[in-house]
This record gives sequence, structure tokens and C-alpha cells, in this order.
Amino acid sequence: MRDLKRGFRNLLGALALGAATLGGGLALTTPARAAGEAIAIPDAGFSFAGFFGTFDRGAAQRGLQVYKEVCAACHGMYQLSYRNLLEIGLSEEQVRAIAATFEVRDGPNDMGEMFDRPARLSDRFRRPFANELAARAANNGAYPPDLSVMAKARPNGANYLHALLVGYVEPPPGFTVAEGMYYNAYFPGHQIAMPAILNPDQVEYADGTAATVDQMARDVTTFLAWAAEPETEQRRAMGIRIILFLIVLGGLTYAVKRKVWADVKH
Repeated sequence: MRDLKRGFRNLLGALALGAATLGGGLALTTPARAAGEAIAIPDAGFSFAGFFGTFDRGAAQRGLQVYKEVCAACHGMYQLSYRNLLEIGLSEEQVRAIAATFEVRDGPNDMGEMFDRPARLSDRFRRPFANELAARAANNGAYPPDLSVMAKARPNGANYLHALLVGYVEPPPGFTVAEGMYYNAYFPGHQIAMPAILNPDQVEYADGTAATVDQMARDVTTFLAWAAEPETEQRRAMGIRIILFLIVLGGLTYAVKRKVWADVKH
């Protein structure tokens, strides 16, 4: 009997592990907090939210375009390599062409000198600045953060990033915005050093999608959410398979228990 109880405890633990594997990539839903207030972040309804969510490859590809044309001048993605872009549905030729548009430092060569060359699939995304001091000097002292895992680094990350990009509005009466800062309805404290970077028709999508501010914000957020955790879909699929397997195993275990103890009087 003791062994049977131990077996059921192990089964419950395994079920919990499967559930954690399935839902581990889901963003938290806590609101962004400023001093003395809680800011409600609206749910943008992304396709990758929820247990069975998947990334919209078209949106991720458009988001890559927004990142390249709008964000990459200030924000790096140091953890991402160009070859990773194959996972959002781009062909190897397309990724090679994208990488070749960037120059990366390599070397030393036979003369012992460093040199610049077009990026390859194996290279990480090019850094926009040589170092943090150069980045701060170019941005009035503010340091543009790396975006590789930004969607995981913030509570309710995807919804927060989308809200932040569309949250530039006029400050309410009586609110004083410091010099060099901008008012954002969803940023903690409502003052942010980054200006509104998205404007209507700022990019021209190859698939003809209208480049509204909301659409560009959704697309680049989808890309950033994928970049932060590219294995999300595979992990969720594995979690579902684990849970289904353990349900069947639990049923078989219960049936065996009933069979073994069928002739025992209680």
C-alpha cells in the first residue's frame, strides 16, 4: 500500500511538471507599477498567448522589418543570430540577404589587422554602438536596452511592449514632463527618455499590410516575443504530449490498482 501511495504522489508530481512545461512561457498578467499606482495594461490579444497559442509568422516577419528600419539604430539584440531568422519562415537566401546588409568587425587578418565584412548566418545581430558609453553619448545619457529577451524581462511582457509603443499621448493637465523626457500612459512614472518612434506609414510592408501605429507595434512585439523564447511552441507541444501520456498512465495505474485489490476485503 505504501508503494502504491508513493506511486500516486510521483504521478501527481509528474502531472505538475507537464503543466509547468506547457505554461512556462506564458507572460505574467500583473500590471506595470509606478510609484503609488498600478497601471492597467490592456490585453492586445496576441495569437501566441494561451496554452495553444502559436506565433503568426507573417507578423513576426513584418516585426523584423520594423525592428530593422526603426529600432535597430538604437537597440541591439545581442542574443540573436541571423540564422535564427530561419525559424520565422524566411528562406536561407532571404536570411543571407538580410545579414549581408550589415557590416560586422572581424579579424585579425594575415596582417594582424581587424576588418569589416558583410555579416553571415552564424553572426549575431550587429550591435548599434561599440559600447555602453557610446550608446549613452548618442542618446542624451540614456542607455537603450538590449531587446533580445525584453518580452520576458517585463511582467506581462508582450502586452506591456505593445502598450508602451502606442501609449504616447498628451500629458494630463497639471502633469509636468521633465526636459528631454516624453509622456507615456503605460510607462511606470509616465516619463520615458525614448520618444514616440512609430508613425503611420513609417514602413512599407511587402505584403501590403497597412502600416498603422497599432499594426507596427503588434508586429514588432510579435517578433520580440518570438526572439525572447523561440522554443515556446515546441515546449508547449511537448507539455501537451506529457499531460496526455500521464492521463493515460494514471488511468492504467488506477485500473491495475482495482485489479490487484479486487479480492481484498476492506
